[in-house]
Amino acid sequence: MEVGRKIYYDLATGNVLLDTGERQGAVVPTTVDQDIAVYTVLSERNRETFDVIELAYGQFAQDFASCSGYRVNPETKTLEYSYPDPGVPEAEPVFQAPLSEQVNDLKQKLDIQDAVIEDLMFNIIPSLTGGM
Repeated sequence: MEVGRKIYYDLATGNVLLDTGERQGAVVPTTVDQDIAVYTVLSERNRETFDVIELAYGQFAQDFASCSGYRVNPETKTLEYSYPDPGVPEAEPVFQAPLSEQVNDLKQKLDIQDAVIEDLMFNIIPSLTGGM
């Protein structure tokens, strides 16, 4: 069985309190209550001050492998990553949407632009120029 990671985070700041990591093999998924009982970082806090995001096994694997840090945006409750800048290694982290999602969004926009350009070239321009 494959079990995805759970990321527990502070509701006010979005800072990660605990990442349970991914597990596979002879493992059983745990509940939030079980995690609170096992992990001191959770049991020492008021339950109203933190929340959890559960990810599928392998979800955002490339983003976790290449990032220098991550957090949860407290307003959107989505993961944001910071990526290292080799030119400025001491730079303050800038958190952003996962690069994998940004790439998918750009691919979709590119497909739309390609369709519009094709329509312009083969339908609209010829009709305006009299088929020339």
